[in-house]
Amino acid sequence: MRTTITIDDHLLSQVKQRAAATGRTVSQTIEDAVRESLLRFDSESVPRFVVKSSFDSGGYQPGVDLDNNAALLDRMEEME
Repeated sequence: MRTTITIDDHLLSQVKQRAAATGRTVSQTIEDAVRESLLRFDSESVPRFVVKSSFDSGGYQPGVDLDNNAALLDRMEEME
């Protein structure tokens, strides 16, 4: 599809240099950059979180830092 965009002269110069260095057209170089930007945006917009749960243990133990693996393992060994 053909379209017209307004782009900063310095940025266009960089795109032309990248295109020449990689043996691709300016259009292909811009398409690649837009695709990469959209993919990065999509992956960053997906929330990443972990639900911390406890099962049949009466809840979380006071003073236990669930982000500290070594301390958590020590606490589990104490409970055995």
